[in-house]
Amino acid sequence: MKIHEYQAKEIFRKYNVRVPEGQPAFSVAEALSAYDTLGSETVVVKAQIHAGGRGKGGGIKLAHSRNDVEALATQMLGMNLVTHQTGPEGKEVQRLLIETGIDIAQEFYAGIVLDRKESKFVFMVSTEGGVEIEKVAAETPEKIIKVWIDPEDGLIATQAATLAQALGLQGAQLDSGVEIFTALWTAFIGLDCSLMEINPLVVTKSDVVIALDAKINFDGNGLFRHPELQELRDESEEDPAEAEASAYNLNYIKLDGNVGCMVNGAGLAMGTMDIIKLKGGEPANFLDVGGVANPETVANGFKIILTDPNVQAILINIFGGIVRCDRVAQGVIDAMETITVDIPVVIRLEGTNAQQASELLERSPLDFIVANSLSDAAEKAVAATFRGAA
Repeated sequence: MKIHEYQAKEIFRKYNVRVPEGQPAFSVAEALSAYDTLGSETVVVKAQIHAGGRGKGGGIKLAHSRNDVEALATQMLGMNLVTHQTGPEGKEVQRLLIETGIDIAQEFYAGIVLDRKESKFVFMVSTEGGVEIEKVAAETPEKIIKVWIDPEDGLIATQAATLAQALGLQGAQLDSGVEIFTALWTAFIGLDCSLMEINPLVVTKSDVVIALDAKINFDGNGLFRHPELQELRDESEEDPAEAEASAYNLNYIKLDGNVGCMVNGAGLAMGTMDIIKLKGGEPANFLDVGGVANPETVANGFKIILTDPNVQAILINIFGGIVRCDRVAQGVIDAMETITVDIPVVIRLEGTNAQQASELLERSPLDFIVANSLSDAAEKAVAATFRGAA
């Protein structure tokens, strides 16, 4: 789950991570009230959307007076902000952050993510703050310094010092850097975050390290431990199909291809997408229906997949371990009798009662394409996209 910058900064404050003073605003009147409350002549007006690159897109502006704030808030609220992360469709700006200006001496980057290859967390810093870190990673990767954190040990003092020293911090700056890195790790691990990013992290002219930006993503699997975080969710920033899938307890992620996928199990779903690409196709989504592939679940899965106009064929790939394939087959048949599916549907069922499932599908008057292996299913699904596009 993603949250807005102003929400992330509220969390930072609770964990003693220094951030500028600021207030969210949902209207021009609230923006002016925030300016009056902050009492700073120069403030920053920042569009709040779940995407990076806001500055380049015109979503972060300096205001030197109350009139400037009014003009910028009027301009930004309701605007369609396009960045490299939103795609060409952009995002509508529905809220702002009004924040005091900071005297910046230096800009850095800091971030924490999970390194699955190492089975550890990785804390990264770079002197190249204020620019796209993806560009730095691609062109000058040596400028990104990393330390790996054992989940059982956490961030130890020497690692925090190594990160601060790698940025060239000295004296009071070094102490401030170690303090903020330690606090960031405490927040990251304490809230089950999957990503934490500050770009830029700055040193002020008074040698204080401050998080000028804040990006936090939470691990959805850990949200049950933090019910208070659910209140931070902004569904208007989410893909409508992904939000609807969440309501059905389905795991769905939209992709850019044209082969819709309905699979039980995350690992099998990943393998299905891989083999679709191997056969020359492009998966349109990740959709894990879990262990219950009953008529209602399958029907909801169809509804979600069919919201994507790019889908030209659907591949249903179910492995029946605990779930019986014949029950899945009957669920698919029942679902397709209640929902209109006017594109080709390829079905591959393997496991418990797979033969009985095949017979059910063959006897059905519905127009299924039955596959006898995963490879066969992927080939037929890719070929069916041409039929579905016709």
